[in-house]
Amino acid sequence: MDPDATGQTAPEVVVYWRPGCGFCSSLRRGLERAGLPTREVDIWSDPDGAAQVRAAANGNETVPTVAIAGQFLVNPPAGTVVALAAEAGIEATAPEEPPHRAPWRR
Repeated sequence: MDPDATGQTAPEVVVYWRPGCGFCSSLRRGLERAGLPTREVDIWSDPDGAAQVRAAANGNETVPTVAIAGQFLVNPPAGTVVALAAEAGIEATAPEEPPHRAPWRR
């Protein structure tokens, strides 16, 4: 977390994940679609990140685990993460969707 102009640390969403985890991939795609800014930590390459996950998940390395403004969620749905991030003042900015076109038109 980086301090803002007042020296306060801005809240952030941290996604703890590992390669090959389908649940992690699904959550990360959902958060990306929602436009939620995240910091991602691969627990297989970051021992401190792995320790954070074990502390949050009763000693297990269960991923995805998400930290939002000091609160940890283990294997949460993307919608829950987006809602809690909004409560913490972290806004998602979903990308604009292209206009809908009928599949038979070009």
